[in-house]
Amino acid sequence: MNIGDVADLSGLPAKTIRYYEDIGLVEPLRSANGYRSFRQSDVHKLAFLGRARALGFTIEDCRSLLKLYADTDRASAEVKQIAEEHLDRIDRKIAELTEMRATLSHLVDACAGDHRPDCPILADLAMEEDKTRTARAAD
Repeated sequence: MNIGDVADLSGLPAKTIRYYEDIGLVEPLRSANGYRSFRQSDVHKLAFLGRARALGFTIEDCRSLLKLYADTDRASAEVKQIAEEHLDRIDRKIAELTEMRATLSHLVDACAGDHRPDCPILADLAMEEDKTRTARAAD
């Protein structure tokens, strides 16, 4: 199969497939004229990668998960550990986003949003900028 066929079957753009080849996640065969020749197993790997990336796994996580998937003697504990570590990263990100949302919501509520020039949102942003400038000057 050529890259266009594989892109259609896997749901991944050709550019992503070429990138995954460049970093060694998939290794299609090459014909005598240098064209990629993908096998059904490559399509399966690419679909696997697409699903893992959609769940937010890093490239290195994907590399590890692919190795474990191919290893019939794998321990599911290794797979679970990778997934748990990723879940921890997601939980930390959710906490950061929740805090960010609360701060921004407070600022939006404090802003009159009318014809007057004073704006608590801009004042807060400037305050953070002033803190950054002061910290840099201290270094």
